[in-house]
Amino acid sequence: MAGNCSRVLCGLQAVDTELTVDSVEWCPLEGCRRLLACGTYQLRAAEDQAGLNADGPQVRLGRLYLYSFSDNAADPLAEVQRRDTDAILDMKWCHIPVASHALLGLANASGSIELLRLVQSEKSSYILHPISSLTLEENCLSLSLDWSTGKPERIKATSAASPYTGQVWLHAFNPMSLLCVPTGGDDGLLKGWDTRMLGTAIFTSKRHTMGVCSIQSSPHQEHVLATGSYDEHVLLWDTRNMKQPFADTPAQGGVWRLKWHPVYHHLLLAACMHGGFKILNCQKATEKQEVTVLASQTLPHSLVYGADWSWYSPTRPSSSWSFAPNGVEAPTADQYHLKVAEESPAPSLERISDHSEEGPAEERNRVELKASFLPLTEDMRSQLPPTAKACDPILYPGGTDSDNILLATCSFYDHVLHLWNHMRCDLGNVGPFC
Repeated sequence: MAGNCSRVLCGLQAVDTELTVDSVEWCPLEGCRRLLACGTYQLRAAEDQAGLNADGPQVRLGRLYLYSFSDNAADPLAEVQRRDTDAILDMKWCHIPVASHALLGLANASGSIELLRLVQSEKSSYILHPISSLTLEENCLSLSLDWSTGKPERIKATSAASPYTGQVWLHAFNPMSLLCVPTGGDDGLLKGWDTRMLGTAIFTSKRHTMGVCSIQSSPHQEHVLATGSYDEHVLLWDTRNMKQPFADTPAQGGVWRLKWHPVYHHLLLAACMHGGFKILNCQKATEKQEVTVLASQTLPHSLVYGADWSWYSPTRPSSSWSFAPNGVEAPTADQYHLKVAEESPAPSLERISDHSEEGPAEERNRVELKASFLPLTEDMRSQLPPTAKACDPILYPGGTDSDNILLATCSFYDHVLHLWNHMRCDLGNVGPFC
């Protein structure tokens, strides 16, 4: 990269979701990567509960939205479907087609998981059609779900009763190994479970000091695990040595969601509740250097619960793109416009002298992890998992130096879905949207 190039974070659109919103997921499948699903969770207001049993369960409202992204449109996100449902706490697209269809799984406030199939409508648009539902437990919340995309495809969900004391909050699959499933809960414990010996934890870590809210295994490197917590820290782990994380990054907010970029190994997106959201650069984490913040955005008077990278790379936005469509009050320039630090060169693979006390295994692990955070080369590209490899030419038609990276976040109290562009700019020629 030239020294006068930098990244800027541009706000493209703000959509009023009417109900408080907590989950957002871009479809990863080829041909459907313009589609964005968004879920809401809202307690029914006290004035609306007249006549209900005061000792009965709280009423939680939900709505599932499906949006389609369009390049160079005044309003890039257009709503194509809305469906009232139980309040949604988590949702995930399956990363491979099942019976030639894209599937979306929902975890909801009725203690159920629901599967929806993406089908093409008569108007050549897409809609989500429910095909199956399973109640895990009565009078509880289904808090999270994740797909295991081996053969056969499976979906797993975690449920917890309310109140949450001592309950598991979430789990996550490692896309490269199904033998160990990590879980986190409100007791602050991070545990790993061997799927062949259910009931026995492989490891238990007390490194987080509050509830563990997010767990994300890297889709690119088998041994890299990211965790986030109410303690406002993002930790990176080598799963071959769970005694201590190899990186610890303050997030200035409870870390509710973590998402690795589908192609760029070193980019990690964090939804940090009252701390907004952050894009973290993990390139130098394995050199015992700090994870750096490439971009950060706070949203006053709200909580960012959901965030996700798009698998689709947009063209550069034109000056006609709107900052506040759909009746949402326009944010100030300070809220929607952020210039971030100049990109640093990728670290070399030379041995670092301050690791002289490491044994052969630890040194080999460190070098492998370090290599996994480098930007993609052609050799690295050839080793991507099949889903990433198949989408690569369409996702980034210009190669690995993509000018634009699209992402979406959702903020709770102001019920707004935000669309952002993390784009590369020449600092000497920064346009009005940079």
